[in-house]
Amino acid sequence: MILGRTERGKAPIEPVTLKILVAGGFGVGKTTLVGAVSEIKPLRTEETLSEAGRPIDDISGVEGKTTTTVAMDFGRITVREDLVLYLFGTPGQDRFWFLWDELATGALGAVVLADTRRLEDCFAAVDYFERRHIPFVVGVNCFEGAARYPADSVRQALDLDSAVPVVLCDARDRESVKDVLIDVVEHAMKLAASRRAAATVT
Repeated sequence: MILGRTERGKAPIEPVTLKILVAGGFGVGKTTLVGAVSEIKPLRTEETLSEAGRPIDDISGVEGKTTTTVAMDFGRITVREDLVLYLFGTPGQDRFWFLWDELATGALGAVVLADTRRLEDCFAAVDYFERRHIPFVVGVNCFEGAARYPADSVRQALDLDSAVPVVLCDARDRESVKDVLIDVVEHAMKLAASRRAAATVT
């Protein structure tokens, strides 16, 4: 075999690697999403919720949650032979938001996870990405027992631009999560193309 070539005589493909953020409110399913789709053992920085943190951390609606991400979750998925996504799950609590700017550096786009029972919890993430012009998709995590709403109703409630995709998903299901990530990549590429076209015209 010739060095640097495969047994079939084809040069090995050097995949494009892209960085995707997974954001949203506390307990919305970010760690679950990264773990469901990652092909490597996810890196998790979870700590047990303490009594000292209860006055600071709002656990309304997720009273059964016992841990919280204090830095990030990290995973990787090969979407195609030539495309690898690195996933960075952001901490959901306000006191860890100083980490967001560092995590957002170099990101192609983001998934903002939403729970229709606590939709207001993702307002801050939506605002963050809008202000920094980072393309994002809203993934409505369909929790058991939660009411189902059409994508347009969620879009209206979040006051989203019509171009922002809103998709229903199950953060526990690999294929469902994979579809959301593909939506992020396609949305980001479409926005990048439109911006290049606008720059050419001006």
